[in-house]
Amino acid sequence: MTFLDMLRAAERQNGSMVCVGLDPEPARFPGALRGDASRIFDFCAAIVEATADLVIAFKPQIAYFAAHRAEDQLERLMAHMRRVAPGVPVILDAKRGDIGSTAAQYAVEAFERYGADAVTLSPFMGFDSVEPYLKYHGKGAFLLCRTSNPGGDDLQSQRLSSVPGEPLLYEHVARLANDTWNLNGQLGLVVGATYPAEIERVRAIAPTLPLLIPGVGAQGGDAVATVKAGWRGDGQGTVAPIIVNSSRAILYASAGEDFAQAARREALKTRDLLQAARA
Repeated sequence: MTFLDMLRAAERQNGSMVCVGLDPEPARFPGALRGDASRIFDFCAAIVEATADLVIAFKPQIAYFAAHRAEDQLERLMAHMRRVAPGVPVILDAKRGDIGSTAAQYAVEAFERYGADAVTLSPFMGFDSVEPYLKYHGKGAFLLCRTSNPGGDDLQSQRLSSVPGEPLLYEHVARLANDTWNLNGQLGLVVGATYPAEIERVRAIAPTLPLLIPGVGAQGGDAVATVKAGWRGDGQGTVAPIIVNSSRAILYASAGEDFAQAARREALKTRDLLQAARA
């Protein structure tokens, strides 16, 4: 199955648009796990097992593993997700962006070392920095477009020139992803839940591309506004999928021994809220 096939199947099977972001911070771990970076796998595996039937995707953020020299634990976690949630795609949140020869090595890292189904990329070095990932047929790549952080305005909301009617930079990225760069139908876009009007604008430019939408939960994005702006469906099902990521609100729903059960309750609440917004 391709990444898009997996995404649509997981959405149907789990009735979900929720993606659990795996951003492990040992200082925030519960109980006996607290402060112990050697237990990153144990913490994340418990979250995965508790939420596997509620999500459309998982999204491990590589920096949270690398900062603690826990890349080996990430490899174990990727294999564990394959066993306990074989139908749920995994998006490696790496935000890579480098020249072609280096990008080719990063693609090996994402798709061969870690076995990810998709990866996040920065598109600002141009198509030759994206193309190596597209050689992995069936894999997905999400380009940063309109990100959830306030500093995104510094570049993403700037016009390409002073000529009236010229697109903003994030609009240009959306057009490239929807058209000339999307050689094998593998691309999606990252658009922050903190900017629902921009989600709607990106959806107008890229009417069927999958959107990875961070910012719901701890960052304050409105879940209902996100669905209304980005999800599109008809009587047959989803036409334009969205993957709504929540990390800290789910991971750290409890500081006690019940952290996995609390994560499940929070994921279920978020899933049901998003599903209700579709109506």
